[in-house]
Amino acid sequence: MKKQQIITIALGVIIVVLVVILVRQFTTPLGFDKERKIRDQAVIAQIKEIRSAQQAYKSKYEMYTPSFDTLINFILNDSLELERRIGSFDDSVAVAEGRVYFEKFKIPVIDTVFSRKFTPEEVMKLNDIPFSEIYYGEPQKFYLEAGSVMTESGIDVPVFECRAPFKSYLRDLNEQELINLIARENEMGRYPGIKVGDMTRTSNDAGNWE
Repeated sequence: MKKQQIITIALGVIIVVLVVILVRQFTTPLGFDKERKIRDQAVIAQIKEIRSAQQAYKSKYEMYTPSFDTLINFILNDSLELERRIGSFDDSVAVAEGRVYFEKFKIPVIDTVFSRKFTPEEVMKLNDIPFSEIYYGEPQKFYLEAGSVMTESGIDVPVFECRAPFKSYLRDLNEQELINLIARENEMGRYPGIKVGDMTRTSNDAGNWE
């Protein structure tokens, strides 16, 4: 083989390698971001259900719980007292006769707090972070805290915080992209993951994606 042919082949190989490297540089972040969005939405959907359960718990006990065991037991075995109107206040005769009134009734927590129908088996897995089992072999758990903060007017307000770090459900994806994502969030003073509520201030139970 002539020297010129060898040089030509070598240049061709170098060009192919460079093209592959460039393609990966563009496609790796795109692939990571696409999969991250899918997983973020799954985590957000679940953490919203946790928030709804915590709000229901607070409506009955005037506080949040820091324990998933307590929260799950509340969902599976407790009930909420609701109120419904009997009759119409537009009916003056019925009002005068006392046939228009509000009636209290109870409904199981599991039947009222969620955005969809949950089975008891799904409730038992409420604290499992979606996709976390891919890397770790078993589901990682949401972090849950609860307590109170004092407002400027001296009132103690119940607060809670539930969170799932990026590394718990993105760990099996591109390592460098995950490192870059966490670094960006830290630099901007944001929690590197999905979280709802806040233990340091009143936040109306807002999520950091909202």
